[in-house]
Amino acid sequence: MAHNDKNIDGRNMRSILTRQKLLDASLELFYEIGFEKTTITQIIKRAKTGYGTAYVHFKGKDDILIMLMETVMREFLEMADTPFHPSSKEEAKHLVLNQVTAFLKMAESNKKIMKVFSEAIGLSPIVNEKWDEIRETNIYYITRDITFSQKNGLARNDLKAELVARFWFFANENYQWEIVHGKNKESLEEISNTLTTMYIDGLYSTN
Repeated sequence: MAHNDKNIDGRNMRSILTRQKLLDASLELFYEIGFEKTTITQIIKRAKTGYGTAYVHFKGKDDILIMLMETVMREFLEMADTPFHPSSKEEAKHLVLNQVTAFLKMAESNKKIMKVFSEAIGLSPIVNEKWDEIRETNIYYITRDITFSQKNGLARNDLKAELVARFWFFANENYQWEIVHGKNKESLEEISNTLTTMYIDGLYSTN
């Protein structure tokens, strides 16, 4: 039994290492020549593995890109899921400003891979679908936070929480891509402050 367990552990370890080699090779190629020009053949060759082995792990380069996207965006989603229980407009503004700043800083620090994501979203339907899924998760968390503020008398109740959440996420997402592509003319801090002030003053009641 112990011998069989060792064989299973060995196979599992080889499988994990092969999977990581494919991810590493893909990342190198995506950085070198972009998502569109990268082929699964190039990835397999760079990873020094066989076609059969590669396809056990991934259906193709789109599948690999999605795995990379899930890994990077996990940090973004964890930040969006940060507990949000303000007791005043000022506290809400402080919390939101921290979230916006962290969100944009993450985009800046992951600029290289985010550029690959941007390219792939425009080329691959399944990658675009994955991005939509990530977007909807973000919007869910924002809606939850707005609903909390509305129920506690901090935010306006004449606005639908989900619609506000969508507006808010799209505004942040737009600046996220501007930062990734180096198109922002203002500093990250100024963008964060402006976005937060407009959002809080528009949604929250004056205490």
